Amino acid sequence: MKRLLLIPIALTLSFCASSNDSPIPIQAPVGRGSITIDIIPNPIVATRVNDETYDFPFEVVVRETGGRDVEIERVTADVRALGAIPVADESYDAAKIRSLGYATRIPANSEVRYRFTPRKEVPDDRLFGSVSAELRAIAHDDSGAPANASVTVTIRR
Repeated sequence: MKRLLLIPIALTLSFCASSNDSPIPIQAPVGRGSITIDIIPNPIVATRVNDETYDFPFEVVVRETGGRDVEIERVTADVRALGAIPVADESYDAAKIRSLGYATRIPANSEVRYRFTPRKEVPDDRLFGSVSAELRAIAHDDSGAPANASVTVTIRR
């Protein structure tokens, strides 16, 4: 009977003493990539270049907040006056963003910054009191799941 008690003890000691060279499995990130967008400054301040031409300098900050790498596919801006009248639209696909020297991949829990200074003609200064822009980032995480975000910003002179 004493021998029967020694078997579990011997097995336990042998398991503890043996080395296991097999790697510990690492699980893929759980959840989905998620992004937020901030515009700096908000509101965007238009700077007069000449009579009807203005620069609109701003920075788009895209942060990954879901813990997965994210790839930006496109950044768009739709500018509207009086809430509904289309004034301008811009669209930058991933190739265009990269050609401007910006990254399209956002590592998990980090951010990228895109600096833009579009130059546009504004025929009537009164438009500045009612202009807003919706900026959108269309993206997907490293599993292919969508990770889109948008923000609305006002524009003033």
